[in-house]
Order: sequence, then C-alpha cells, then structure tokens
Amino acid sequence: MLTRRRFTQLTAALSISSTIGYPHASAWGLMPKETEGVLTPEAAPVITAAEIAKLDHDRILTAANKALTEKPITITAYHSDRTKAGPHDYFSQSDYWWPNPDTRDGLPYIRKDGLSNPDNFNDHRLALIHLSLLVPQLTAAFLLTKDLKYAHHAVEHLRAWFITPAMRMNPNLEYAQAVLGVSTGRGTGIIDTLHLVEVARAIRHLKMTTALAAADGDAIQQWFAEYTNWMMTSKNGKDEEASTNNHGTCWVAQVASFAALTGNKEAMDLCRKRYREYLLPNQLAPDGSLPLELARTKPYSYSLFDLDILSVVCHIASDEKENLWTYSIPASASKAPKGPAVPAGVPTPNPATPIVYQKAVDFYFPFIADKSKWPFPHDVEYFDDLPNRQPSLLFAGIAYNEPRYIALWKKLSPDPKTAEIVRNFPIRQPLLWITPV
Repeated sequence: MLTRRRFTQLTAALSISSTIGYPHASAWGLMPKETEGVLTPEAAPVITAAEIAKLDHDRILTAANKALTEKPITITAYHSDRTKAGPHDYFSQSDYWWPNPDTRDGLPYIRKDGLSNPDNFNDHRLALIHLSLLVPQLTAAFLLTKDLKYAHHAVEHLRAWFITPAMRMNPNLEYAQAVLGVSTGRGTGIIDTLHLVEVARAIRHLKMTTALAAADGDAIQQWFAEYTNWMMTSKNGKDEEASTNNHGTCWVAQVASFAALTGNKEAMDLCRKRYREYLLPNQLAPDGSLPLELARTKPYSYSLFDLDILSVVCHIASDEKENLWTYSIPASASKAPKGPAVPAGVPTPNPATPIVYQKAVDFYFPFIADKSKWPFPHDVEYFDDLPNRQPSLLFAGIAYNEPRYIALWKKLSPDPKTAEIVRNFPIRQPLLWITPV
C-alpha cells in the first residue's frame, strides 16, 4: 500500500531528480535505503534539495569550475624533518603548543590554549582540507548539471589520495598533532580527518555514477574500512573516543560517516550508543549549553563547532528505527559540568525539561542570530569571523521542521574566508547531505 509517508518520500525524490541527481533512475532504487536526518516526514519539508540547488547554484559551479583546473596533490608532496613519519604518513603539530622559552632548544613545547602556533608544520593538514573542498565541490556540481566531467575529476583526486601507490595516504593518524618533546602523535590528532566526513558523503554519491569504476570504489571503501578499524582499535583512536568534549563528538561523527560509506553496521550501532550514553549526557547541560566548550578560551567558536558536529552525528546515525534527534534524557541525568551562569534577562531553555539535541540549538540560536547578545567572554581569536552558515541550523531545521532555523541559515555566509574558521567548518556543501543516497 502507498502510505502517506511513502508518498511524501517518493514525491520528494521525484522533485529532487527533476533538478539534480543521477543519470540512471535505477541508481535511486526509488528510495534511499535509510531516511537520514528525517524526523517529520508527514509534514511538508521546510527546505528541499531542489531549493538548496537553486540557492547554491552559482556558488557551486564557480568553485567547481575552478577545481577542474587543479591536479591532485597529496601529503606525499610535503615533508617535515620534525617527525620520523614516512612519506605516506600524515603528520601535523598540535595547534596550541609553543616552544618553551625557558629551554635552549625550546623543548618540551608548552600549551597556550586557543592561540595557534604559526610556525607549526601544517602542509599535510592544508592538503587534506583542500581535498575536502575540491571533492565535495565537484560532486555537488555533478548533482546540479549531471555533467560527468565533474565526477571524473573528483574521482581523480580520490584515486590519488586513497589508491595510487606513489601518492596515497596511509590509513592511520599515528603522527597527527604531535607535540615536540612530548609526543610523536596523539589521539587528539584524529580530529584532523574530520574533513573526510564530507568527502565520504561525496563518495557515496559518486558510487552511483559511471565515473567511479567498481574496482576503484571498492579500493576507496577498503581504505576507509581500514582507517575506521584503526580508529576503533588503536591507542590513539581509543583515547579520542573517550574524549568528553568536541573531540569525542568528532570521533563519533567520523566513524558514523565512514560506517555509512562502508556499510559497517557494528560501527554505526556503536556511534548511536556513544551519542545516547556518552555525548548527550556528558556534554549538554540542563539549560542546553555546552559547558565544556564554554570553558575554553574560544567559547563561541567551540560551542558552535560542537553544536554543528552533534547535528552531523544525528543526521548520519538516525534512521527509521532509531532517531537520535528525539532521543532525550531527564535533566537530572546530565553529567555535564556546571557552566558559567547566564546573565539575568537572557532567555534560555527551561533547565527542568528533558535534555534533547534541540535544547542546545535553542540555547545558542539567539547568539547566532545576534552575536552582540553573547553573554560570555569573547574568543581570544577570530571572534569577528563567526558565525557562518552553521550546518546545525540546516540539519535541525529539517529534522524538527523549524522554519526559523532555516531562515537564519539562509542569511549566513556559506564560505568563511579565514583559514582557522575553514578548518572548523567541515560541512560546506549541503546539497550533498540533503540529496538522498
């Protein structure tokens, strides 16, 4: 029987495919296997993929046409003598660590929270971020135009990074965010591959085209499967999984994204469990704030960042059987530390009501809409460069059928210009996320 829910989903798919999508109807399978991020399928959507395609049309094609001129460059093009890592090993230095002024050689480095050391080796990180810009841009352009030249060029970059023996990156982060004189690589470095989350989403779209050969698709999936296994079993991976703040959120978002790509049900189930039993109770305070992020020297930036990544987790890991958007715990079950007091007169969600993700969106919404109302200390760096078109507003707006979230999202800048903000803004092509796969 064609239920109302089924009719709504099929109508949405047909509406999308008239503007964007894949060259073969069979690629849709009529319906995506899972309804990611959907909470209110009975209601008319607050925004559709076709609307996003229209909104971002010029933006996508301008970036993608520029990307067509760029040849693949991977981490093998850059070397640092500050590590013993091999040419295929990703290496980065932890941002907030600086030479020790009290020692002749500057070792061991000392921490200055929130202040990035400009002398760090960043070439591998920048190359990875560049990949995370190019592949989604090109894939989004293909969805808009159905022109396979965009898909083929995206695949060219993917082959270089994950297949070509002379250029590929090893599927681990043993040497990420090293601290000279302290550690050759740390679990916190796993946050660097947050930029592969949207790449993985793009790959899922590219797999439905003729541009990505089956053998290449299998090889790329194998890379992500090996990397996911490393994240779940290595010391660095387990350390990052156990992190209580945005680092723990980023671990879950990555594993969920890579599990969706590789079909790893066990890993996806773990991500749902981590959200229910760890992220939500340890991070969200009864008033909806994120105290662990408010305690940082960049409370505004880190709060919006964690809010975004939590929404990514809910969007990827929710399905028709388990909806993380609606999962709630009693206010009394929050294990989050007590955060700074909100000044009198600043409206916040009722701290006595159950804790659900939307409570966090409602806490921060007024401060995204008007940053001048931010009642906490300003960030030590880049406060003036925020907010941007936060994906939390888009994903939550769709999930909760909340037009005011979408209206604000549309008003914000989609393309941050400051490198530090770009680094903390990994979801840049919403068309990839709203178009079914």
